[in-house]
Amino acid sequence: MGQDSYEKAQRVLIEDAVDIILKKTGLKEEKIQFFLAGDLINQITPSSFAARTNQIANLGLFSACATSMEGLALASFIINYQGAEKIITGASSHNASAEKQFRYPTEYGGQKPPTAQWTVTGAGFALVSSGINETKPHPRVTSATIGKVIDLGISDPFNMGGAMAPAAVDTIERHFQDLQIDPSYYDLIVTGDLANIGRNIALDLFQQKGLKINEDKFNDCGLLIYKKDQPVQSGASGPACSATVLYGHLLNQMKKGVYKRILVVATGALLSPLSFQQKETIPCIAHAVSIEYM
Repeated sequence: MGQDSYEKAQRVLIEDAVDIILKKTGLKEEKIQFFLAGDLINQITPSSFAARTNQIANLGLFSACATSMEGLALASFIINYQGAEKIITGASSHNASAEKQFRYPTEYGGQKPPTAQWTVTGAGFALVSSGINETKPHPRVTSATIGKVIDLGISDPFNMGGAMAPAAVDTIERHFQDLQIDPSYYDLIVTGDLANIGRNIALDLFQQKGLKINEDKFNDCGLLIYKKDQPVQSGASGPACSATVLYGHLLNQMKKGVYKRILVVATGALLSPLSFQQKETIPCIAHAVSIEYM
């Protein structure tokens, strides 16, 4: 990105994503009421520094890799109750900055176990708005289920999928209970970044709970973003994982008619370098947002 640090490069990714939104919509920054964003880096500095650039009223968010759907749920709630008309929300991550903070700098060349995941370098952002032209179909947020913090005692930072799977299953189960709907209501249920290990654990937990989830309609952004032959261990991770797959790929699939209703369940491990050093286990969370194309 032409910067002298990975963290500054991540900030530029966010700035570029916001610029693309404004160019696509023809809007100026002053027409956007709020900027809701977050990332993994200390005190979410890439997002905050990007907000310094775009000068949109800022609400910084942190739910680790679940931040994308936290932002989308909050933006939709604010707009639904007429607190704003236009909000930009999203999340970002950078492989090198996340590795440096949470594991080992890439220059160290440390070997990773098969359960580890590969942080996505990217930024996924969207404009959430009221008053869209009602004559044309478009994606709408129809509901959201906010996650509870779940911790089943996993402390291995190289097994994020295993740690986050119970939180994802808990949120998905409560979503169907709250709305009194069946899993078959959705064409796709997609988690944020459970990747291969976490997805398999989630499927086992669904079976234990008697939740009839069609395996063919249950996928994960951490398995969709990279090609199968790429050396990324269990799959992808990072706040940008669900953000870029949803805003870049899945919404385009909805426009093409592949999906009409999807449930996006972003998953996050709420650990920090400090909590790991103090030998804490990993608390996790998952936020679910229902999107329908109509």
